[in-house]
Amino acid sequence: MNKSIEHWQAAYPEKFATENKIFSNIKRGNKIFVSTGCGEPVYLVNALAKYVEDHPKAFADAEIFQVWTLGLAMYAEEKFNYNFRHNSFFISNKSRQSINEGMADYTPIFLSHVPDLLRRKHIKFDVALIQTSPPDKNGYVSLGISVDICKAAIENASIIIAQINSKMPRIHGDSFLNIEDINFLIHHDESLLEYRPSVPSDIAQQAGKYASKIINDGDTIQIGYGSLPNAILQNMKHKKDLGIHTELLTDSVVELIKLGVINNSKKTIDRWKTVASFCMGTEKTYKYIDDNPELEFRTIDYTNNPLVISRMRNMTAINSALEIDLTGQASVESINGTFYSGIGGSADFMRGALLAPGGKTILVMESTARDGEISRIVPSLQAGTGVTLNRGDVFYVVTEYGIAYLRGKNIRERAMDLIAIAHPKFRQRLIGQAKELNLIYKDQAFIPGKNTIYPEHLEENRTLKDGTNLLLRPVRINDESLVKDFFYSLSDQSLHRRFMSLRNDVPHKLRQDFVVIDYSKELVILATIDAEGKEIIAGMGQILMDENSLFAEAAFTVRDDYQNLGIGTELLSYLTIYAKREGLHGFTAEVLLENQPMLHVFEKMGFDIHRKLEQGAYKLIIRFGDSHEGYNRT
Repeated sequence: MNKSIEHWQAAYPEKFATENKIFSNIKRGNKIFVSTGCGEPVYLVNALAKYVEDHPKAFADAEIFQVWTLGLAMYAEEKFNYNFRHNSFFISNKSRQSINEGMADYTPIFLSHVPDLLRRKHIKFDVALIQTSPPDKNGYVSLGISVDICKAAIENASIIIAQINSKMPRIHGDSFLNIEDINFLIHHDESLLEYRPSVPSDIAQQAGKYASKIINDGDTIQIGYGSLPNAILQNMKHKKDLGIHTELLTDSVVELIKLGVINNSKKTIDRWKTVASFCMGTEKTYKYIDDNPELEFRTIDYTNNPLVISRMRNMTAINSALEIDLTGQASVESINGTFYSGIGGSADFMRGALLAPGGKTILVMESTARDGEISRIVPSLQAGTGVTLNRGDVFYVVTEYGIAYLRGKNIRERAMDLIAIAHPKFRQRLIGQAKELNLIYKDQAFIPGKNTIYPEHLEENRTLKDGTNLLLRPVRINDESLVKDFFYSLSDQSLHRRFMSLRNDVPHKLRQDFVVIDYSKELVILATIDAEGKEIIAGMGQILMDENSLFAEAAFTVRDDYQNLGIGTELLSYLTIYAKREGLHGFTAEVLLENQPMLHVFEKMGFDIHRKLEQGAYKLIIRFGDSHEGYNRT
């Protein structure tokens, strides 16, 4: 036995009483707190269950409160119904069935509010069952990997019973209390509970890749648990100077700390410190965080306080959801009356990040559930589904099919953005349902089939001669608003040259022809620029395949205020390379006689061009030959 424990046993023999004597202090109707998740004192909980088995009438109707149940939760078994009723602030796999069967309770609440709930005695704990490290020379033990609401629980509990475990790491921050403030101590060493999320699937990895694109060097991030967050973190190994301010610390976060990706150097508060509230990981993580001054565990009303979060510059909150509707309402906790998890800290962080300078919120989910049987993107949330995040809480929604940016978008734009990242087999149905709900245009076009799935591999980044970064990407079905802005930014002359008519409007019916396409038959390429966080189209190129020949009709247009930067050349170069890969021999084009800039772009590519002038316009037949192979964009 650890000599220090013997010392404290000799100093406080009354605290090291027998288990029967300790548990005899629990009375009927008591409210009992148990430490969170992997911090659960497993031996202590099992010893209490054994005590009840040996003394079945010792007490009745005690309530067991816990944020996250990861252990065996024996107190929730039917044989203990007389003695215990489980009440959870968050629903885990261990408690889900009993809660949905009415055998246990769920208390929905923002986790940041729980400490205040306890201080105000709205819930008064009679007993707290906790797990701590051994006392140091001054008699201080550490709550280790479960500070969260545990600190508030012990400060407001009448009786504190602690399992001292030498496997519990000592964590810097708000984790300490003195042995004198603990009523009873039971020394039992055992391995801590571990949380090992499933290995991210290919679907999760793809969603994680998209989500990681949104995170910038120097951002401070909050991220949850599970295979999706793991996939995101695995895709962030190339980032720099990230900070962490989160409720939950996981193995994946610690791996990025070890790699130097997370160093907290850019944080505006708690600089150089990784701040969390509890940890769910494995033994190697517990060893790493033991007495590590890089990390601090703070109480949940600090980590999850939206006002604290709002002080973090470039705060990025990353959370998951069970379901989201086409207007942007999301449920994290329940669907159709069935409870799956809880409010937890997602709403705290999403709303805090919204208030932070440069802050952003990301909702990540796989597009389907139940092995692809149902869509997580739905026309509207069903009755009995809790709205955890409202339409104003979410900036980005990410699935394995891409990124939808909802901030500042109207309902029609949101619906189309979300349909664009839904699983392809559900998109046609979602279009129909959105029409019925009057969320989108009644004549919204849609082409079903695999040839309409966004070809991400065709995206390319280019640098213009003035140093501007240009993204060349295929058009998406949800790009109509961008395309509208592009066409109406053109001068009358540019619009005339593009459509070869005197029209000065590009109505919805015509715009759809540019965004709802079969990629196997035509390609519309957008040349986009990031203008202070907003994507704008600086140019557009298009080729339409001729089914009866190996030629394609080509056209391109550049915004007036972005002309003479080489964008037209970049577009035509891209379209030519693509066409050659598809086995095409050349282009056809119609160019107004006055449109000398476009003629010049075609000519400088070195093509074999045959011209025919008819009614003020050239009809061009352009054969590639080998001349373009040596074209140098620089």
